[in-house]
Amino acid sequence: MNSILLDTLQGKSTSRPPVWFMRQAGRVLPNYLALKEKHSFWEMMQDKELAAKVTLLPIDDLGVDAAILFSDILVIPYAMGMGLDFTDKGPVFETPIRNMNLPLGKFVQQPEKLEYIYDAIDEIIKTRPADIPLIGFCGAPMTVLTFMIEGLGSKSNFGEAVKFFFKEKAETKKLIEQVTELSIHYALKQIEHGVEVFQLFDTNSGLIPNDLYFELFSESIKKISDAVRATGTPFIFFPKGLGTGISEITYDLCDYLSVDWQTPIEKARKMIDPKVGLQGNLDPRIVFTDKETIKKELNKYLDFGRKNRNWIFNFGHGFLPESPYENAKIIAEWVKKQEWR
Repeated sequence: MNSILLDTLQGKSTSRPPVWFMRQAGRVLPNYLALKEKHSFWEMMQDKELAAKVTLLPIDDLGVDAAILFSDILVIPYAMGMGLDFTDKGPVFETPIRNMNLPLGKFVQQPEKLEYIYDAIDEIIKTRPADIPLIGFCGAPMTVLTFMIEGLGSKSNFGEAVKFFFKEKAETKKLIEQVTELSIHYALKQIEHGVEVFQLFDTNSGLIPNDLYFELFSESIKKISDAVRATGTPFIFFPKGLGTGISEITYDLCDYLSVDWQTPIEKARKMIDPKVGLQGNLDPRIVFTDKETIKKELNKYLDFGRKNRNWIFNFGHGFLPESPYENAKIIAEWVKKQEWR
């Protein structure tokens, strides 16, 4: 495949950094919002034609260099038998772990519940442009567990989940093992069906101290990473909110580290193993400003991009609801128009 993203990930020389956006297959796109008026989120995920269509919308609508699978990080607890409904207001758990009696015992894993996702991947591979790679993903064990414990699909400070990590370390470790096992199965099946890049989203990694985070979760991240990389698939890790903890990330853990908007990209580069490529980290809220402010902020990345070839342009998190589509498109076009080399 002639792909600027894959070339960058493989260390090849490219004319510019590749560009894609987290949450690009969804809320920012008028064409997606039109589909959402006719179909529920759950329906779009489960229908392979709809899932493929939504996954590929950003290629034409934004002009990005890669597609990312249209799915959700909470498909793992769904396939672990937890009662879960993907409503228009977000995922809702029937009984969160905080309302269950301890000790929990083992969840009955039902990997067959993920088959519809592989059907969607097959459809995407069949219908995508020839130069567009597909990024697969899953949620990291910590982030998945915060939802499983708390039971909230909407915004939360995850206070009950954090208490659980502190108070119930033995139970936490058992849960981590179960989530990790199914996540590895899920990641490898995505790759088997054609995914060329894999990203692990740890959106809630900043909720607990770095020492506790690495004590509880570093082994699970390494297991997922090793399984993915053993197939020759590049592995991107996104630990949002980890702060200075990113200095602990080495090439042993990931090929690329996605940096959140809270850490300046230049500082992140100095803190992280030089063998590890970087992705990020424009603040997605910049799209709510005017075009001149956006371009002024973008220009700050030119020097960094010219000095660092192992860098993927992206946000430091995903698009927010009601993000202006035109401003999002300006950003992707700007990346493509600059003199980077």
